[in-house]
This record gives sequence, structure tokens and C-alpha cells, in this order.
Amino acid sequence: MGFEQFGWITPSHIYWTIITCLWVEYVFELFLCIRQNKVYKNSKEIPVLLRTTLDRATFEKSRSYGYDKNVFSIFSEFYGMLILTALLSLEGLHYGWKLSGQLLDAFHYWPTSWDREIGQSISFSILGMVFNNVVGLPLSLYSVFVLEEKHGFNKQTLGFFVKDYIKKNIVSILLMCPIISLIVKIVQAGGDYFFIYLWIFSFIILLFLMTIYPVVIAPLFDKYTPLKDGPLKSRIEALAEKIKFPLKKLFVVEGSKRSAHSNAYLYGFFNNKRIVLFDTLIKGYVIPDSESTTDNKDITTTSGIENKKEEQGCNDEEIEAVLGHELGHWKLNHVVKNIVISQVNLFAIFAFFAFFYQNSVVYEAFGFSKNSHKPIILGLIIVLQFLLQIYNTAMGFLMNVLSRRFEFQADAFAVELGYRHFLKSALIKLNKDNLGFPISDSLFSAWHHSHPTLLQRLVAIDEADKKQN
Repeated sequence: MGFEQFGWITPSHIYWTIITCLWVEYVFELFLCIRQNKVYKNSKEIPVLLRTTLDRATFEKSRSYGYDKNVFSIFSEFYGMLILTALLSLEGLHYGWKLSGQLLDAFHYWPTSWDREIGQSISFSILGMVFNNVVGLPLSLYSVFVLEEKHGFNKQTLGFFVKDYIKKNIVSILLMCPIISLIVKIVQAGGDYFFIYLWIFSFIILLFLMTIYPVVIAPLFDKYTPLKDGPLKSRIEALAEKIKFPLKKLFVVEGSKRSAHSNAYLYGFFNNKRIVLFDTLIKGYVIPDSESTTDNKDITTTSGIENKKEEQGCNDEEIEAVLGHELGHWKLNHVVKNIVISQVNLFAIFAFFAFFYQNSVVYEAFGFSKNSHKPIILGLIIVLQFLLQIYNTAMGFLMNVLSRRFEFQADAFAVELGYRHFLKSALIKLNKDNLGFPISDSLFSAWHHSHPTLLQRLVAIDEADKKQN
């Protein structure tokens, strides 16, 4: 099956095609980043729409922050490409698989009566996680403690970062091991139509993770406190009731423990919906109890956080407008539509994987001998990440286009609820608080951004208001 039907396609053809595609995409991304850097350097004037609301100092800070992030992105992408190219050129996947088998034998932590491929697949995945941590940790440290620190967003100390890092890896391993085991078993036992069972399993896992993440996993990293009774809570509950949103709980998450960035989101299935507000989103919000102060020993001083909060955040009306937008996504079934699209896409990808994963030529391109065992987990990586690279890139772009369309629709929904003025002021405040630069290169934005730019949203909000009036 697969490339074996085409005798002229050799492992060398596959290898060099993959390498070429990777570097062509990288060069294109570099081209876009260079275009955006020119925007940061040459955009000296505050846009007309923002001249009454955006001061010169914040404009310059956002320009500096955007430029620094873009330069870091250029470096990190180049660094990642060098690592990936070296990994492929040195047959890293093949040697990683061999090493995972040697580790399995050396430490005897997998009973001989159990399926060896499952054990070796788990060993390989943990080994891959360790490798990614080693090569990615310097970038993570620089991003948090140099880049974010320089621009006033980082609230972590090294101790807090390390504890967070360890917890993330432990949680990842605990989730990864049973999932990988079942994936391998499904492929082994599923016959010619295993990809259907694999797709069903993946959908179940998605629903499972969407259910347990906010109530089990997220609280391991951040503290969630019920929003206290008051005008803000009353406003949100009234809004939920107005549009028939089955709100059960309202939480504030102490995002200020790690960053000064702000956000809000919804989650939950059916009639068990919840809303989460970052404490950095609420103007004047102060961590309510002494326990939080104890938790913050690894962070900047409490007074520093409070001072920052006095300067940033949205008032009650603006938060209500932001949630009007977020609830628009729910009311317009954007989440459901995204899930349907992603599942159709995943089904097609698994069908493609079923066609190619046992192809000898494909494995030979990554260093395996023609008649060697073809590991399922490596087949997934090779097919999904490398053979479908161009497809994945195209799908990513199309999903960004769709996402921007959904954002416009959610804004229009909030306008329909009467939040035009407060939504605009909230978007401007959030952009200022997060040092978002309001000007973007058109190609860079079209390729990278899942949200329209601030200026595009402000114009669209006014247009939506005119249509409704």
C-alpha cells in the first residue's frame, strides 16, 4: 500500500521532499516576520481611531514588546528548524526507538508477558518528552524571565517556574501513558478499519479531557475562587439568563501569580456551564484571602500586584460586554462547529494514516531497514507530522480564517445586546493592558492571527451597529 505502488518513489525522495517542504515553509514564515518587523520599525504614528484612547507611552511600549517578541520568534523558529533538521538527518526517530527499547530492557519496568510494542511506545514517548524539555527549556526560560520580565508581564520566580514545569510533565505522563497504550492496541486489533475505531476513541478522549481539565487539571496550577456576590456577579447572571445560557458557577482564577496578561473563558457541557475570569481582567481586584498571599511567596510582592491591578483591568460594564462576546460564540454554536470540523479533519487524517503507516518506503526514509518492525506510534508521528505537513499548514490557515470570521460574528452578537460602546472600550483596554501593537502587516496578520486586529474589530463593531439601527 502507499508509496510502494509507485516504484520510482524512493526513501531518499521522501526524505528530501520533507526537508524541502519544512525549509520552504520556514523561509515563508521568516519572510512574514521580516515584513512585520518593518511595521514595528516604521509605524511611528498612533492610528486615528485610537488617538483619543491610546497614549504615546503605551504605543511605544507595545511597539517595543511586539518587536522583541517577533525577533524572539525568528530566533526560536530557526533554532527549532536546526534541531528538527539534525534529528531527521541523523535518523533520530529510528535511534530514539532503539534507545527506548534498550531502556525498557535495562530497567525491567515492563513485564515480559505484556505487549512489548506498547511498553516501547510509552518509553519512546517519555524519551521524546525529555528531549523536547532539554532543547526547549532554554527558550522557555528566556521567554519568561527575559522577554516577559523586560516588559512587565512575568510574575513568576524561578522556583515557581520549576514547580510548574515539573507538575506539567507529571500530568502529561499520567495522561499520555494510557492514551498511547490504547492507541497502539486499537491499531493492532482493529483490522482494516482500525482508523474508524481510532477516531471514535480520539473523540471520547477529547470529551474526557474537556470535562476533567477545568475541574481536575487546571486547579493543580492555578487557584480558582468563586466570584463574590456583588454588582459584577449580578450583571453576569442577568446576562446569562437573558440569552438562556445555563450558567452554574462563576470563578476568578489567580492568573496574576504567573503573568499580568488577562483573559476570560467559558467551559462545560450541556446545562453545566461555567465562566472563568482572570483576576487581571477585573479592575481593582484584590486576592481575597491570606492563603493567596502565602501561595505568592514565589512571586513578586503583593503590593506590586495590587499596584498593577489598579492600573489595568476592565470595569463591570466592560467585563459584561466581553462576556457578551464570549457568550456569542456559545449562542452561535462556534465551539460545536469547530469540534465538527476538527473531527471530520481527524477522521480524514486517520484514514490517510491507515493507508500509509505500514509502508516500508516511508519508514526507510526515517532510517528503518526495509524488513524491520514498523512501530505504530512512529507511523503516527511520521504520517501526521511530516507526510501531512503541507495539508496541516493549509488547514491551520483556513481555521484562522474561520476563527476571524467567528470573532466578527461574536462581536456583532455583543453589539446586538447593546454593548457596542463598552465592548469597544474593553477591547482597547485589553489591548493596552496586554501591550498589543495595533498595527499589523496584512500578510502576517492573515497568516498568523486567529483574531482580527483591534482596528478591524473597532470598524466592524461600528458597521454592525449601523446595520442594526
